[in-house]
Amino acid sequence: MKSRAAARSEDLVDQPGGGGLPGRLGDELRAELIAFRRDLHMHPELGNQEFRTTAAIKDRLEKAGLRPRVLDVGTGLVCDVGEWDGVTPMLALRADIDALPIPDTKADVPYRSTVPDRAHACGHDVHTTTVLGAGLVLAGLHRQGLLPNAVRLVFQPAEEVLPGGAVDAIESGVLEGVGRIIAVHCDPKVDAGRIGLRVGPITSACDRLEVSLDGPGGHTARPHLTTDLVTAAARVAVDVPALLARRVDARSGLVLTWGRLQTGHAPNVVPQHAELSGTLRCLDLAAWRDAPDLVHAAIDEVAGMHRAKTVINYVRGVPPVVNDAESIGLLDAAMTERRGSYAIEDTEQSLGGEDFSWYLERVPGAMARLGVRPPGDTRGLDLHRGNFDVDEEAITVGVELFTAAALLAGRS
Repeated sequence: MKSRAAARSEDLVDQPGGGGLPGRLGDELRAELIAFRRDLHMHPELGNQEFRTTAAIKDRLEKAGLRPRVLDVGTGLVCDVGEWDGVTPMLALRADIDALPIPDTKADVPYRSTVPDRAHACGHDVHTTTVLGAGLVLAGLHRQGLLPNAVRLVFQPAEEVLPGGAVDAIESGVLEGVGRIIAVHCDPKVDAGRIGLRVGPITSACDRLEVSLDGPGGHTARPHLTTDLVTAAARVAVDVPALLARRVDARSGLVLTWGRLQTGHAPNVVPQHAELSGTLRCLDLAAWRDAPDLVHAAIDEVAGMHRAKTVINYVRGVPPVVNDAESIGLLDAAMTERRGSYAIEDTEQSLGGEDFSWYLERVPGAMARLGVRPPGDTRGLDLHRGNFDVDEEAITVGVELFTAAALLAGRS
């Protein structure tokens, strides 16, 4: 006789038939996952503060008979579906669970954020829900004897906090026994029902740079007796990016862009201190690894011409996400199985950073673009904006993509 948990789990998924893969969503689970995503959307939490989110995921996994483990940092979880045999490499499904420190400006939805100046404006609530849903479906298939190998679920905190919560997750052992890892990221430029794939780099490296310039100030009537920090800061802002463009292969796409320049308080006073900060982005892994030394040398060279002393704080962020060809092949086959090859499109490399790259430094894997744009929508929504929202059909697509990938990976 089936246990009540097993019987309920089977009710949540369509049963296999017609030669296709099992693991399509049933209506009951689809509705539950939409409600779960909306609850997360209403209660966004910043990186390393995702206690409510972690508790909600943990509770649902435990109700499915699974045994999630909270990560060592206190938020985020790891959970295996099926028993790892200690030999066969597992496929891992990764989600990021944190939100952004911006206000939710949507006025026409009941699930608008209830937390001031906090919003799930990057789709992490959708990522979380798709991995959770995949875990629930796979748990049901495991009880039916239809899951070939164990699959690991990784719910990672603090993706938006450099150098990314992936570093802490890896230190917590989430990759032990994992042979491949896959993920999705919401893309408002791709219609819901479709995914975008790309072999090779799909995101950019992203580092943060903070520069302080110091020197003796003085009166603007006697600039020759001072270190003219306004001019020095201006030259650093203009000349350093230009120097880097001539010292790095242009094909690497290395770009330094300043977001802040601050110095001085009065029109007739040469200041003693100036500050600049910005980001460095790079499409090539080798160039990214060389970037700190190149940037330090260029800043010292330009500042030295103006007798300014420098303090440089180069904050390592994330390397580029470089999709493995075999992993892209797995995602392609999974989407073709679920929706047909017409639902797959090529995608461009983005200059955005993603800490999923840290996992790919250890194991092969790939990230797909998950279409979230309502077909025919002309609003031009984008990530990291307060009005960001998704077509919730994307949740079904993400769950079925992950479950098909897990089943196909287990057969190979």
